[in-house]
Amino acid sequence: MTKKWVRYQHGEHQGFGTLDSDTIYCYDGNMYEESKANGKTLSIHDITLLSPCQPSKIVAMWNNFHQLAEAQKLTPPEFPFYFIKPASCVSHHGAEIIHPEGYDGRLIYEGELGVVISKTCKNVSREDAADYVLGYTCINDVTAIHLLFKYEAFPQWTRSKSFDSFGVIGPCITELDDPDSLIVRTEVNGEERQNYPVADMFFSPLDLVSLISGDMTLEPGDVIACGTSLGVKTMKPNTTVDVIIDGVGILSNTYKMDNK
Repeated sequence: MTKKWVRYQHGEHQGFGTLDSDTIYCYDGNMYEESKANGKTLSIHDITLLSPCQPSKIVAMWNNFHQLAEAQKLTPPEFPFYFIKPASCVSHHGAEIIHPEGYDGRLIYEGELGVVISKTCKNVSREDAADYVLGYTCINDVTAIHLLFKYEAFPQWTRSKSFDSFGVIGPCITELDDPDSLIVRTEVNGEERQNYPVADMFFSPLDLVSLISGDMTLEPGDVIACGTSLGVKTMKPNTTVDVIIDGVGILSNTYKMDNK
């Protein structure tokens, strides 16, 4: 059976386990090392799903899809172009996307596939990359788009993508053998806006694990956001965004703009 790992809040207790239909099978130990089912179960209706991992960083790709590069007349990359999203921006399935105080522009959604690292990963070969992957998850890489290129002297990649709640991950981490066959879809208030194949990437998920580990050490729980393709648009208030990857999960969040 394909394992779908989740983290959850149950009363004052945080735990982790595997999800099968509406039942969570609780585990003891460490999700990334020694873990064992303890015989306890919980209904998904009695818990709050947390982000399925607690990354020290999200390494997020730009210009990683042929279709998007062709549409925007971008030069194909010779190596992965990426930025870093901090741990403080991480949010979870069902959480509200928060509009930053003092920012008057719009936010955009970006539905993406995420790769979750399972063990310390440095200078890993492409052939061995799968051994360092726990599984795959859904990501909404939220961006304060009007801030990104506001200052000509220095594009604000990190700032525009790092506000609290801008790194939405979940609902689970799914163990898979073949991520290249996946399709990423994004629905906005039930209307499909994105539908693209992972196979269209310049650098596949496992390519990214190998290449990025050559630049920096990836730690257990770190996430590589593989980039997005066509269909990105701004979100209006009271917008619900669903990132849907069949075989992985459905990540659903609402942008309410309450504090704006």
